[in-house]
Amino acid sequence: MKILIADDHALIVAAVQAKLAQLGEDVEFRCAGRLDELFAAAGEAPDLALVDLAMPGARDCEHIARLRERHPALPLIVLSGSDDPSLIRALLDLGVRGYLPKAYNAEILLSAVRLVLVGGTYIPPIVLGLPGFSGSLEKAALPHDSADALELLQRQLTERQIEVLRLLSQGKPNKLIARELGICEGTVKIHLAAVFRVLKVHNRTEAVVMVNSLDGLYGDAVRDAAAARGHSAR
Repeated sequence: MKILIADDHALIVAAVQAKLAQLGEDVEFRCAGRLDELFAAAGEAPDLALVDLAMPGARDCEHIARLRERHPALPLIVLSGSDDPSLIRALLDLGVRGYLPKAYNAEILLSAVRLVLVGGTYIPPIVLGLPGFSGSLEKAALPHDSADALELLQRQLTERQIEVLRLLSQGKPNKLIARELGICEGTVKIHLAAVFRVLKVHNRTEAVVMVNSLDGLYGDAVRDAAAARGHSAR
């Protein structure tokens, strides 16, 4: 896998590269500190690009728009020091697959990259609840193939974990999930930890967004997986 990191700050490039090395031993990195290096490297067909919004010589989002025009199939994550909702919206409308404020920690970076690599779009949680960030943006936040979603759930989650995920997607707290399934809250937490690992999220809020976005695609997959488990058990 080839990953392009474009930022004129060497420390940021080094930190991003060090964290993304956890994706696997076969990851190759190409780094760019200038716009000409960025466009040259993008032409070498990387699997993913992380690009600083404020690179020297860049005017607003122009270099991002040019990248999208020249390489529309390239998954692109924008790195920025800004968390301005209007800016985030404009970039997502350009078709970028993620927006990551530089104030976020390295674990969020890794999770965002993993989400993008499987076909999703990472949207910062700070904007998901704001006016103008419902609907189309939330729908873009996940891998969009329901068959792949269903296969993932059936392969990596147990029947009980799928049931916990279904109830979580309905907004139920741990106490109600435990009561409905006849288990203790501690067991619910154990199942949720496994669910979070599979979905590559850090908490229940991110998991609910992942499950219920895209017009309920994942919610449908959860229900289908739960039904399939129950049928096979019979």
